[in-house]
Parts: sequence; C-alpha cells; structure tokens
Amino acid sequence: MKTRIILVLIFASILLNDTAARCGGPVSEVGTENRNADSSSVGARDDTTIKEPPPPFTSMNDLRAIPNNAFTVGEKLKYDIYYGPIIAGSATIEIPSYVYCVGRKCYKVEFTMRSAPFFDFFFKVRDYYYSLIDVKGLFPWKFEQHIREGGYRKDFTAFFDQCSHTATTSEGGPYVIKPYTQDAVSTFFYARTLDYDSLKVGAEIHFSNFYENKVYPLDVRYLGKENVHTKAGKFHCRIIEPVIVKGGLFKNTGKITVWITDDSLKVPVRVKTDVVIGSVVADLTSYSGLAGPLTSKY
Repeated sequence: MKTRIILVLIFASILLNDTAARCGGPVSEVGTENRNADSSSVGARDDTTIKEPPPPFTSMNDLRAIPNNAFTVGEKLKYDIYYGPIIAGSATIEIPSYVYCVGRKCYKVEFTMRSAPFFDFFFKVRDYYYSLIDVKGLFPWKFEQHIREGGYRKDFTAFFDQCSHTATTSEGGPYVIKPYTQDAVSTFFYARTLDYDSLKVGAEIHFSNFYENKVYPLDVRYLGKENVHTKAGKFHCRIIEPVIVKGGLFKNTGKITVWITDDSLKVPVRVKTDVVIGSVVADLTSYSGLAGPLTSKY
C-alpha cells in the first residue's frame, strides 16, 4: 500500500535558485547564520522553459498582506494514520520557528510521516517535507520534499520568486507562475485563514498550485458541518474537499475530505483519502502551541 496518498494536502517546502537575489537575498533562520543559502545543488537553469511572458514584476513593498489568527510558531499537530482499523503509520505537522527568506519573515513548516513498525516489513515509509510560507502574504518562497517509500525515492526542491512570478526547481526552470501561486502546504495553511461563515454548501474557493514544472488549478469545495471524535477529543468541524483536476497534480489519488475545527484556528482534525480498496484516514491524536483556544472542542 502506498501511504503517500495521504500527503496531497500537506506537503512541505524549501528554497532553490539564484533568482532569490532579485527579491532581496538568501535564507537564514532567525538568530542563526545563513546556512541554507547554498545554491550549489540547484539544477542547471534553462531559460527556454518559459513559454509565455510572466506578469509584471511586483516590488517587495507591493506584495499582499493577509490577516492570520489561525496558526503561529510553536504549533505541533500529531496524527495516527489508519488503513481500516489498523494503525498504518503516524504523521506530524509543526511550525518550529520563523525563518528569513529573501529578507522576508516566513513560517518554517515541517511535515514528517513514517509507517508503523508492523508496516515497515511490507512497505517502509520515511517522508519529510519542508516549507517556507511568507508571514504577511501567506504564499510560499520555498518547497522541498524527500520521499522514502519502499524502494521509491524522490527528492524535489523549488524556489518561488513571487516578485518576477517564476519558479525554478531542481529539475529545471524558470517556469512562469501566476501571482501568489501556492504549493500544497501553503494552500492548506492559507485555507485555514479563510472565512467560511459566508459560504454556502457546495461553494468553491479557487487556487493555483505549482509542482514539478506546471501550475495546476485546485479548487476547495465547502461541504458543510459535522462533529468528529478522535483521540484528541470531540470537535465541531467544517468539511472541505479539494476538487481533483483530471490529469493534474492529484490525479489517481481518489476523493479527499478534510475536517477542520469550526473556530478561528481551523485545525485539521481528520483527513480521509479513498483508495482502490477502502480508505486511508489521518486522525488528530494531540496538539500543542496553538494560536488560541480550540473553542470548537466539546
């Protein structure tokens, strides 16, 4: 069983290319030396990959600002991953610190997933994702993934130049992107800041996501409310569903449903993904460092 299907909403990200210099500078963690700015591992750039002119250059001072009361540094969420009644693995999403990228203050988001000891014998999983999300604008500057699943290995990095509207990856680029194009992690966190009170059931929110070498449309559909009970407690939740685009990033992964707490934090409590036989479910088991009280818990 390929348990990476549960990751389609919660990737994580890191920096990549020398276009960072155009937007202001390298990457450094708060209070540390600039140990992440080495671009020697970046793949050769191929300017011929640009198929259309990018949007007009945006100055650093003109980048958007989005209010955020949903999450902050210190948040840590832990999940059990079930295949039917069996615990197949565990996952952790956390924001351990702020990081400065191209002179901008960012949330450092890390996501790890590992298979349970019993499943290691059949299909060992050790996945790590890393993301830098702009604190003010809630868009990504960097994306990185390291997948280790059975005999499958994949390492991918990308840098989003939100000023020149291009992305460069370890596999090529630059590629033209739309203003404020997201990766899967930043989309997920940005969606936590939205106001769902005014949405009717069936309403959709539209995003643009970049992965590998393309920008893919991703719509998030609002499905209403439901109560959810996990090891972390009982919660009043709202339900959202990424609308999978045929031939896009999330093809062949089945239906995905996410339950988020019905309060200002919108903490993901449950993620369910249909598979060929049955479904895989990630349930919240513990949380800490939240931006405020979980008023949806009862």
